[in-house]
Amino acid sequence: MRITELEEGRSGSCFRDEIGTTRAKRVLVGLGARTLFYPTLFYNVLRNQIQSEFRWWDEVDQYLLLGAVPFQKDVLHLQKLGVKGVVTLNEPYETLVPSSLFKVHGIDNLVIPTRDYFFAPSLVDIFRAVDFIRRNASCGSTTYVHCKAGRGRSTTIVLCYLIEYKNMTPADALEYVRLRRPRVLLAPSQWQAVQEYYSKRRSEFPAKQSCSQKSWPAGDTVLITEADLEGYATSEDYYQDQIILLNSEKVVLAEASPTVSVLEDEVLITEKDLEGYESSRDKVSDDQRFSLFGLTRSRPMVSKLTCLFSSLKFSSSSSPATSLVHEVPAC
Repeated sequence: MRITELEEGRSGSCFRDEIGTTRAKRVLVGLGARTLFYPTLFYNVLRNQIQSEFRWWDEVDQYLLLGAVPFQKDVLHLQKLGVKGVVTLNEPYETLVPSSLFKVHGIDNLVIPTRDYFFAPSLVDIFRAVDFIRRNASCGSTTYVHCKAGRGRSTTIVLCYLIEYKNMTPADALEYVRLRRPRVLLAPSQWQAVQEYYSKRRSEFPAKQSCSQKSWPAGDTVLITEADLEGYATSEDYYQDQIILLNSEKVVLAEASPTVSVLEDEVLITEKDLEGYESSRDKVSDDQRFSLFGLTRSRPMVSKLTCLFSSLKFSSSSSPATSLVHEVPAC
C-alpha cells in the first residue's frame, strides 16, 4: 500500500513539474516575443520596401488573404479589396489596428490572441476561425488572416481552412500555400495543431467510399446515380420508384405508379415493354437504388438512355404499350 502511495506521489510530482516547465517556457517566450516585436516588425517593413517579392499579404484563395499585421493605413486598402472579415492571431501588444476601426469600415474582426514563435491556436479557436472564413466566403466576402509576419500562427488557420473546404491533406495544403507565400514557416506545435485538426475532421466525417471500393453487380452494368442526374428536371409527382438500374441486357424496374402522367418529351418504360427480358432486381442492394424522374432529352446522358430504350422498345420479343410510350426518334 505504501509503495502505491509513493508511486502516485512521484507521478503527481512529475506532472506538476511538467506544468511548471510549460509555464516557465511560456513566460520566457512571451518576454522574448515582446522584446523582438518592433525590431522584427521594422525588418519586415524594410524588406517589403526593398524587395518586390516580399509582399505584406498574398491571395491564397478567391476569398482568402494571408499576411502580416496590418497598419491603420491598410484598413481602407483592405476594404477596397473586398475584405469583410479579419482574423487576428496577435496578442494585444502586437495589435496595431483596434477592432473599432475595422468596424467603422464595415469589417468584422475575430481576435484570437496567440503567443508568437512556439505556440499555436487551440483546436476550439481553429474551428471558430475556419467557420468565420467560411461564412464570409459564402457571402462572396474576403477574409484577411494575419499574425505578425504571416508565417506561422496565421498559416495554421489557413491550412485548416483548406483542409476543411478544399479537401486537402495537411501536406498538400502547406505546399499549396507555399506556392503563393514562399516564406511561410510553421513551428512544430503549429504543424501538430494542423495534423490534429485533420485527424479530428476525418474521424468525425469519414470520407465516402470511392466507386472503386464498392461491390457492383457483375456484368456490363451502367449505374445511374444522383450525381448523373444533377441539373435535370425532376417530378416526383409523376414518377414513383421508376427505372433504377440499366444494363446492356437487363433493366431493373420497380412497380410503376398506377396514376402516371407522361410529360412531353419523356420516355416511360413499363413492365409490359420488358416482357421476355431477364430481371436482376434481387441482385441490387438498397443503397444502389436511385429513382429516375422526368428526364428531358436535351442532355447527353438522356441521349444514351433513349438509345437504350429504343433498342428495348422495338425488340421483337417485347410488346410496347403504345398508350404510355412516346415515339423515340432515331439516335
